[in-house]
Amino acid sequence: MTEAKQHHILAIGGHAGDMDLTAGAVIAKYTQAGHRATFLHLTPGEKGHPRMTPEDYAKQKIDEAHQFAEIVGADVRFLAYKDAELPLDEEVKYQVADVIREVKPDIIITHWKESIHKDHANTHYIVEDARFYAGLKTIERELPSHYAQHLYYADNWEDPYDFHPEVFIDIPEEAYETWVRAMNVYAYARGETYGFPFIEYYKALTIVRGAPMNFKRAQAFAVPRGAMTKRLQFF
Repeated sequence: MTEAKQHHILAIGGHAGDMDLTAGAVIAKYTQAGHRATFLHLTPGEKGHPRMTPEDYAKQKIDEAHQFAEIVGADVRFLAYKDAELPLDEEVKYQVADVIREVKPDIIITHWKESIHKDHANTHYIVEDARFYAGLKTIERELPSHYAQHLYYADNWEDPYDFHPEVFIDIPEEAYETWVRAMNVYAYARGETYGFPFIEYYKALTIVRGAPMNFKRAQAFAVPRGAMTKRLQFF
């Protein structure tokens, strides 16, 4: 019997927590099935606390991100950019491309482009170019090229405009419970910053996305135009 291939998912978010909440249940599902996953947070999202300094909240968010990743069985990395100041330039695109070349993902998950948050929209375009740069053999960097075959856009309440989900991944009970436990490490997800009920929102969204597909729960993703029709698994 041939051994099943181990796949690698790279989830790239503008802030710590973005991909954790929107794709974390799927990541838990696949790590529990023996696959690998890495979170790459371009900023900590440190300016989102009304009572803590950005410096103190950055330390807390970074710690929370590591706790989340450990619970779902993923790795985690950060770039050194500041919340609300994420640039859309070649430097950050090549930094992300270098991470892609290093971890060699089969799948990248990131933000949809139409967002109420500047960092989310910038992340979308950074990742699209970084994926291209990482895969181009004629761009010489420290590491050899690697092309991530699949790109998905997460279902984020802040990125809603013209978002059309086409991929619906069912969430088994064990993965769901792991993800819910992991979400609770984030103070903002518990509603302790501005009161938005993130955990309850994203738990409910799994039911909304799962019901039309006859799943108990699912997380949904959009894809680049023309990439595929509806499907029910990543691989």
